[in-house]
Amino acid sequence: MTRDLRLLATGQALSWLGNGFQTVALAVAVVTSGGGARDLGTVMAASVITLLAGTLFGGVWADRLQPQRVMVISDVVRFLATAGIAAMFAGGGYHLAFLCALTVVSAGAGSFFGPAMSALKPLLVPASRLQSANATLSMVQTACGIAGPAAGGITVAAFGAPAGFAVNAVSFLLSMVAAALIRVRVKRGPRKPMLNELRAGWQEIRRRDWLVSGLFGATVYHIANGMILVLVQVVAVERLGGAHAVGLIAAAEGMGGFIGAAVGMRYRPRRLLRAGWLALLLMPVWAFAYVWPGALTAVLAGAVIGYAGLLFFDVAWETAIQENVPQQMLGRVASWDYVTSFVAMPVGNALAGPMSERFGIDRVLTCCALVLFAAAASQLLVRGSRNLTRAEPEAAPAALAPTAAG
Repeated sequence: MTRDLRLLATGQALSWLGNGFQTVALAVAVVTSGGGARDLGTVMAASVITLLAGTLFGGVWADRLQPQRVMVISDVVRFLATAGIAAMFAGGGYHLAFLCALTVVSAGAGSFFGPAMSALKPLLVPASRLQSANATLSMVQTACGIAGPAAGGITVAAFGAPAGFAVNAVSFLLSMVAAALIRVRVKRGPRKPMLNELRAGWQEIRRRDWLVSGLFGATVYHIANGMILVLVQVVAVERLGGAHAVGLIAAAEGMGGFIGAAVGMRYRPRRLLRAGWLALLLMPVWAFAYVWPGALTAVLAGAVIGYAGLLFFDVAWETAIQENVPQQMLGRVASWDYVTSFVAMPVGNALAGPMSERFGIDRVLTCCALVLFAAAASQLLVRGSRNLTRAEPEAAPAALAPTAAG
């Protein structure tokens, strides 16, 4: 692992852990302050809408500047906004409008951070080690996704919600330091009008059938998955044992994700993207296990199998983009990829209640599992998705040499 990749992994591990603290702290702080589900939903919606509005522009700036510069600025803004939230609750005050405003500021900065990190990662390692680097970061993120909320719950229970926000604020500060220490630089060309650069990013996607089809397939997939993620919580609470079952299932999902990323680190097929779509066909096993046989042991096994396939696909998809999209376009292409998730997932979340009330939870889960299968299987009909082969590895990324550009 190179020095710069170690810095990125360390900074992101701390940030991902901190996000777990905030997830717990936000729910506890809003509910115990008398806000209830309506206020919590408003805050979460404000965050999602802001991410949706800002991500495409974040992709443009990630391709205009040095990616780590964008990440540093984003982390500074998120540190200040999160520290402001901690101070508000620590002072005993609760103002929904102020909380939403700070959440919008933090989410807006985050919408720039994601594309910038996507543009930065392929610069940190030789091309032959891209897949391993992606898998390593996926494993770290999965582990932090399990440990963060668990540690956050203990901390918030012991010291209150402001402590959870404070830990997250500090994690952004540490992430900023790590990003600032990354030495790699990449040359940047002259800037064009914002809309022209946005259009160029989409045109880059349109040149590749596997990328266009993959983004549309992911949109359908995320709508169905957004519904599933709501309904499986209901099933876990009502049929499988309540909070105990929810915790076990989350642990199984994390274990599966860790296994999938570990496989992604070692398994290097020549047609990696095809292997990724085949692996994603395992996710319906997880969703359907809630319907049949509907036992907790089956759901746990399905969670391990399904999330292993999902995380392997994530590694394959990200590696395919990094190997086949020009570096100067990576931020914008990644931003379009993020937007499909931001648009589709909340739609699925919103549809879960009305659809289950009309057709029943089991029928909706079954249909959604079939949609997951169809969304992945349909990509194997696309020539590029089937036949895209790995690029010949280079000795090192072309942009590793320091430069003052950008």
